[in-house]
Amino acid sequence: MNMHVHEAEAETAALALLGITRSFSEGERELHILKGVDFAIQPGEMVALVAPSGTGKSTLLHIAGLLEHPDSGDVFICGRNCAQLSDDERTAIRRHDVGFVYQFHHLLPEFTALENIMMPQMIAGLGKVEAAERAQQLLEYMRMGARASHRPSELSGGEQQRVAVARAVANAPRVLLLDEPTGNLDPETAHYVFEALKALVRASGVATLFATHNMELAGQMDRCVTLRDGHIVDLTLG
Repeated sequence: MNMHVHEAEAETAALALLGITRSFSEGERELHILKGVDFAIQPGEMVALVAPSGTGKSTLLHIAGLLEHPDSGDVFICGRNCAQLSDDERTAIRRHDVGFVYQFHHLLPEFTALENIMMPQMIAGLGKVEAAERAQQLLEYMRMGARASHRPSELSGGEQQRVAVARAVANAPRVLLLDEPTGNLDPETAHYVFEALKALVRASGVATLFATHNMELAGQMDRCVTLRDGHIVDLTLG
């Protein structure tokens, strides 16, 4: 079932996309990747985005996270239309209201797990002591408290991703976007990371869009959507 979102709904959702289009040129051809995507996620809702490679999944996440501009359409974050905002305003919203987790953790190798989580908080203006306290709390929540002083190279893949999740939520974002965060992990580790993430989402009320190929994980979320012919289709509704 194709989704349709009205502006009134967009203003109450944590994240809403209205009429998003995006095309790319490939030689002489124009590839229409997104053809009017309508989509909304409420606070505290976990939505799985299950779609094959090449359908525009990463493009959709980049547009939702204000990393990329659509050709047309509007992106609402916490009820604010971000379409006409300046680059500085978009950066500020990304810094405070949006968290990202990618397939590769992108942790800074020369810093400890604790310092990696402190970094975004200090960039946002929090003092060192407060940032360290919150980072330690998040590590404890992700069952990583004992690994705070370890650098990424001293952590397993699953541990690195749990640190990446903690870093993504360090500034208490309203929207969390995850692009195949368990894609490189074995099934047991993927399940463990997901359970820790799910507990964090339920406790914080962050709206979560989780792109994954893992149907078992997708089935545990509130809703499951896919991209079909440039539109979002809700698989939960058939």
